[in-house]
Amino acid sequence: MANPHAGEVALVIDGQPHSLKLTLGALAELEVQMGEDTIVDLVRRFEGGACSSRDVMALIVAGLRGGGWRGTAADLLSAEIAGGPVGAAQAAAELLARAFLPPGS
Repeated sequence: MANPHAGEVALVIDGQPHSLKLTLGALAELEVQMGEDTIVDLVRRFEGGACSSRDVMALIVAGLRGGGWRGTAADLLSAEIAGGPVGAAQAAAELLARAFLPPGS
C-alpha cells in the first residue's frame, strides 16, 4: 500500500499493485534518461499540460525503480496499466507533485 505522506503513489500494473516513489536515486536516473532535459523542465511540461507519453513512461519507470522494482521501460511496453494512458499520466503527475511537496503538505 502506498503511503502518500512518504511521497508514494499507488499504481496497478498487470493486476499487481505497486508503490511508486521518486527517491534521489530515481530522480538522478530520470535525469540521465532524459538527456539534456532537467527535472524542472519536466515539471513545467506537466504543469503546462504539454507532457509526452515518453515523459509519463520515464516517470512511471523512475517511480517503480524508487519503489524497489528492478524492471526496465521495455517491460512495460505491453503491460496493462490501470486506467490506461490517462491513469498512467495521472499517477505520473501525482508522483512528480509528491516528490517536491514539503513534508506535511
